[in-house]
Amino acid sequence: MKVGVFADTHDHLDNIRRAVQIFNAAQCECVLFAGDLVSTFAVPPLRQLNCPIYGCFGDNEGNKIGLQGGFKLIGKIQEAPAKYELTDGTQVAIVHMQRQFAGFQGEFDIAIFGHTHKPEIRYDDAGKLWINPGETSGWTYGRPTVALLDTNHKTAEIIDIDMSEPLPSWDEERRMRAKANSKIENTAD
Repeated sequence: MKVGVFADTHDHLDNIRRAVQIFNAAQCECVLFAGDLVSTFAVPPLRQLNCPIYGCFGDNEGNKIGLQGGFKLIGKIQEAPAKYELTDGTQVAIVHMQRQFAGFQGEFDIAIFGHTHKPEIRYDDAGKLWINPGETSGWTYGRPTVALLDTNHKTAEIIDIDMSEPLPSWDEERRMRAKANSKIENTAD
């Protein structure tokens, strides 16, 4: 199963849109988020995902109730530690700060965390995979990243977000999608 992983977007709308493009191009079956989306206006770009998203809050979320409401359309977000069972049976635990695993009793195959803004992939002594996808925003270290997880092989890779090409404005992109959708509806008649 191909799974997208990201964290620490800190309202960087263009990089959220780029992350969505990466996950859709990789044909991810779901996306996991390890906190710090920050504002509710960062949710609409996630509606372009071709799969559900599951995650936890970070330490910078401004309106948790609003984020939960926005996520109802696309998946689920909850307090950390958040535990999800993926459709292939993989048990995933998601926190924002790695220390939030202290005292966590739940079983899991893969741990997802963020907060440091530094990408990391490692296996612990028990063979569990730990993934920090780094910062999607790129604000702190200038290297925006996400991760792609393959649950079948229990492997992951860090993907750098290419910022070399400018994106159309969010409003322009929405108009292009609406125009394309109306053409599809007109040809169906």
